[in-house]
Amino acid sequence: MSGAKPQSTRLTVLIPFALVTLIWGSTWIVIRGQLGEVPPSWSVAYRFVIAGVVILGWAAFRREKLSLDARGWRFAAMLGVMQFVLNFNFVYRAEQHITSGLVAVVFALLLVPNAILGRIFLGQMLGRQLLIGSAVAIGGIAMLFTHEARVDPNNGSEVMIGIVITLCGVLSASVANIMQGTRTAKAYPMATMLGHAMLIGAAIDASFAWITTGPPVFDWSASYIAGVLYLGIVASAVAFTLYFGVLRIIGPAKAAYSGVIVPVIAMALSTAFEGYRWSWLAASGAAMALTGLVIALKARRPNR
Repeated sequence: MSGAKPQSTRLTVLIPFALVTLIWGSTWIVIRGQLGEVPPSWSVAYRFVIAGVVILGWAAFRREKLSLDARGWRFAAMLGVMQFVLNFNFVYRAEQHITSGLVAVVFALLLVPNAILGRIFLGQMLGRQLLIGSAVAIGGIAMLFTHEARVDPNNGSEVMIGIVITLCGVLSASVANIMQGTRTAKAYPMATMLGHAMLIGAAIDASFAWITTGPPVFDWSASYIAGVLYLGIVASAVAFTLYFGVLRIIGPAKAAYSGVIVPVIAMALSTAFEGYRWSWLAASGAAMALTGLVIALKARRPNR
């Protein structure tokens, strides 16, 4: 067929897309292990210092240009604030209130602001089917909240706080996603821009952590160190490079479709390691949320 994409083109999208989904499906439970002795902002800072150094090291190995002009530095700073400061500080703090699996389910709604902001700033299509799917997904999230509140009525406020904080993280990540779909982002090498954004974000994270919690705190246990390295190298340096590369090809709305599968992996891990207990209401809510996202996924492709 003349309109079919070459197999190599499909694979350059599908393979990194699948890898990102598998990696990020596991990160929620790893983040949970980072909470404890070390304040969240310090954990976020350590993560992105490692990630930024790894990515810039890779760029240097490939002999890519490491410097940016004034416009590039402004863009990197904005990306760093939205993606690597606000987004992750919200996520880490949300997991202090609700399970990692529930955070992942709520975060799957990234598809919604990505599609809306993509329509506003990138001129991508926004169809009725996407709106219907989004409404169904939000209904599923409401059922999950109801389940959590019923399990522990005295803890209902904690669940609500966790969901609201997660939604703040979703909006921050969405802004960063839209930025990657702009001409400015595509004007610079991916690794150089991403590495500098991560280091700028890490510097701001560390400054915020020092002001609010005091000097650096580190947990020298093997599990914490392994978690920081996994989140910094695999879940950040590798996964964000793959994800933003795919996003630049297919657009932010379709790139967010990875969120349809990520919560399934995250909830399974939460059940295995956090003792999450399913009820018919929770299962129905999760199924409804994922169904809504699948409905949205089948909507008219935004960049057609």
